[in-house]
Amino acid sequence: MNNREFIEELSAKLQLDTKETQRIVNSMVDSMATLLDEGNEIGVAGFGTFEVKKKNERIIVHPSTGKKMLVPPKLVLNFKQSNILKSQVKEKESQ
Repeated sequence: MNNREFIEELSAKLQLDTKETQRIVNSMVDSMATLLDEGNEIGVAGFGTFEVKKKNERIIVHPSTGKKMLVPPKLVLNFKQSNILKSQVKEKESQ
């Protein structure tokens, strides 16, 4: 499902026009990005938790050359699904 299809599906469920739904989704994504950039954790009940974690620097070995390389530290977005979402996905899998 792409963004357009998602907006149309959400518009139908909310009984709003697609432009208004697009504005709401864009606002939500912008707000989440800002909060995560500030170091906040975002928990969405029944869905999961988003947080930014710092990955430490590490040494890796290039598979084709065997050369060791240093990967600098970086920030990564982490998502942990809720138990409710996890069970819903598993339920769909077993059908």
